[in-house]
Amino acid sequence: MKAWSAPQIPSLRLDTPEAPPRLLVHDTARGELVPVGPEQGTARMYVCGITPYDATHLGHANTYVTFDLLNRAWRDLGLEVVYAQNVTDVDDPLLERAEATGQDWTELAEDQTQLFRTDMEALRVVPPQHYIGAVECVQCVVALVESMKDSGTIYQVDDPEHPDWYFQCEAAPGFGGVSNLSEDEMTRRFVEMGGDPERPGKRHPLDCLVWRMAREGEPSWESSLGGGRPGWHIECTSIALKYLGAAFDVQGGGSDLAFPHHEMCAAEGVVASGEAFAEAFVHSGMVALDGEKMSKSKGNLELVSRLRAQGHDPMAIRLALLAHHYRENWEWRATEIEKAEQRLAQWRAAVALDAGLSATDSIAQARTAIRTDLDAPGALAAIDAWAQASLTIGGDDTEAAGQVRGFVDAVLGVQL
Repeated sequence: MKAWSAPQIPSLRLDTPEAPPRLLVHDTARGELVPVGPEQGTARMYVCGITPYDATHLGHANTYVTFDLLNRAWRDLGLEVVYAQNVTDVDDPLLERAEATGQDWTELAEDQTQLFRTDMEALRVVPPQHYIGAVECVQCVVALVESMKDSGTIYQVDDPEHPDWYFQCEAAPGFGGVSNLSEDEMTRRFVEMGGDPERPGKRHPLDCLVWRMAREGEPSWESSLGGGRPGWHIECTSIALKYLGAAFDVQGGGSDLAFPHHEMCAAEGVVASGEAFAEAFVHSGMVALDGEKMSKSKGNLELVSRLRAQGHDPMAIRLALLAHHYRENWEWRATEIEKAEQRLAQWRAAVALDAGLSATDSIAQARTAIRTDLDAPGALAAIDAWAQASLTIGGDDTEAAGQVRGFVDAVLGVQL
């Protein structure tokens, strides 16, 4: 599957030795800040993608800008980055929306995936090298499930009509160690996220579906498991293992994915590979509107495409997102974009000056903030202070504007 066009990222010439030499982020599994990525070489990241049945809302954008910031922080440290992301282009919500609207499910998936590409390109998100749809990876899912069948870690429920295949969660060492929830909490979340703990024939309530046997009127693919289609969690597990390998550096997504999705992916991954699935599990906060988390199912959405159509600069939209720490839960209000546009105007005015205040300390502060748990608000404050001082006090450093412009572009992803 084609991703979107990559933005040009400038090479930075200003080094700041006082900034931390490693990137620290909060690992949900360990509950603390940990270094992520190697000291040199190649970092590997997997971020769960969209189910393309509706437009990109700001909750989505918040997640993908978060992990774009992480990607750029690694690159600023001199690392290569291999990034994989899926598209769940066959799943119940997509099929239900297609049926409700009378649209072919493949056309709906492609239309909404293309809108997502357009939004990501406008926000200058660096695309993944591996952008993989569930449909194009059906055979890699089948291969992984077949290997788990051979090891006895999956089973079919005793259902003569739909003998679906399930993964035995208790086969995974350390199951529950990503979300750190009690079994009662996991069961509650499992139900909320579409799980089926009470299905007859399951060996454990939290066992998850890996291969859904064909139903009339649904798309399906033939395999040694029987005709059917992939479950949600095994889709990401198989794509990550195929394109990144085991024990990759970061598994990322919104905090609502910690359980069951990332927990199940980690369990399937360790059973399939014999190694840790990911070294760290990093989660962005939720964005609310009208007092509730933005959700396609609830319809309380502010869309990136709508804001763009209203004439808002995509760089202001990005700044509005970066104004909140990535782990924060927050609520979108109209004032968010107004403040971001004012900030963007001030920064652009400052870098348009022939000379300004020296930017060395401000860039060092901003770099330190980003490398310390992706503290984007701290980085923005450092650039704010430089811009305001340059505009009000002035300075004679003719290289400062170019240095700030380059840093803001390369690391924060904001083109001035």
